[in-house]
Amino acid sequence: MTVLQLWEVLAVVLAIVYLVLAIRQNIWCWAAAAVSTLLYLYIMFEARLYMESVLQLFYLAMAGYGWHQWRRGGEGGAGLSVSTWPWRAHVVAVGSVLLLVVISGELLTRYSDAALPFLDSLTTWGAVVATFMVTRKILENWIYWFVIDAVSIILYLNRDLYFTAALFAGYLVMIVIGYRSWRASMQEEQP
Repeated sequence: MTVLQLWEVLAVVLAIVYLVLAIRQNIWCWAAAAVSTLLYLYIMFEARLYMESVLQLFYLAMAGYGWHQWRRGGEGGAGLSVSTWPWRAHVVAVGSVLLLVVISGELLTRYSDAALPFLDSLTTWGAVVATFMVTRKILENWIYWFVIDAVSIILYLNRDLYFTAALFAGYLVMIVIGYRSWRASMQEEQP
């Protein structure tokens, strides 16, 4: 096993810890996310997945924002409850992602040696939106993640990131659990 693979295994373990804690709506998910993100920043750059590398910087910022929102967001600083977005917000989110994919995919194709620039861009911009949704405890984040993670498996297998591909396959199961858990939480909080 190479050093890069060892770092990848550690990043995978921390990513699993993040998701388990996020499903449980435990604020410590953001600490696990931050450390996993730092490891993946290096791993993705080495794999020439440049959009995924930039995404890791975004994840790092979102770990801090998520911690703050889950702790102090919501009414009166009492923390956030699970909520949903109206359909118009989803139309704007998906439309924005698709526009950004075309722009960044084309730029990466023309000006870099990026591997799979459009697929890399799709998973990256989709993850930006989905991560923001997690920080705000938007229920539909789990649906976005299911699509993103399914596509990510193809991306990672293509770059020989087998541990990460396996992680994302496991994520698909955990996403279903997360969706059900958050939906139940939201229903319990509604009068």
